[in-house]
Parts: sequence; structure tokens; C-alpha cells
Amino acid sequence: MKKSLYVFFGLICVALGSLGVVVPGLPTTPFLLLASWLFYRSSPRLQQWLLDSWLGKYIRTYHRRGGMTVSQKAGAVGIMVAMVLLSTFVFIPAGSVARIIVPIAGAVGVLTVVFAVPNAKNDE
Repeated sequence: MKKSLYVFFGLICVALGSLGVVVPGLPTTPFLLLASWLFYRSSPRLQQWLLDSWLGKYIRTYHRRGGMTVSQKAGAVGIMVAMVLLSTFVFIPAGSVARIIVPIAGAVGVLTVVFAVPNAKNDE
């Protein structure tokens, strides 16, 4: 039963991490790291699938460097802010509750990247 729950939540984390690639304010790497951990505990086959998938590069890079470089963080924050502003003022109608929710979610994403994600050295 425990392994089944780990697989279930791991798949949810993969879905959220995949969405985080394109949705501003939704982080990618933390969800994928959690999915990797959940799969490690429940299904080595699913963990290997995740590492071999197009999403695996986020996990491998994070582990190799121990976090994100300052330039990566700056790029991520810049793209997040641009997409939140574009979404809020171009695509969301005035008076919609989403005009409040999207900037708040974006701010949470920015704060997560800046303060929760560890800095890493640039190995390039």
C-alpha cells in the first residue's frame, strides 16, 4: 500500500513538474526532485524512467551542481516575472479574480527560486 501511494504521488509530482516548465510561478525542479525520491522508495523502474526522460536533465543538473547558479536563478526569475506580467495584463480580463491569484502565485515562485533553491557553482 505504501509503495502504491509513493508511485501515485510521484506521478502527480511529475505532472506538476512538467506543468512548471511552461506555467509561470510553478516550480519544476522541486517537484521532480520529490518525484525522484518517491520513485526511489517505491519503483526503481519509474525512477530510471524519470531520469532518462526529457525532465531528467533538471534532476541531473541540480544534483551535479548542488543547486542553481546565480545566472540560472536570474534567468528563471526574469522569465517568471515576464510571464506573470504578460498573463496578468494581456490575457486575464480586468476584474477577474485571476488577476490577483496569478501575481501571488508568481511571487511565491520567485521567492522559492531566490530563497529556497540553493546556490551552486557554475561548472561550465
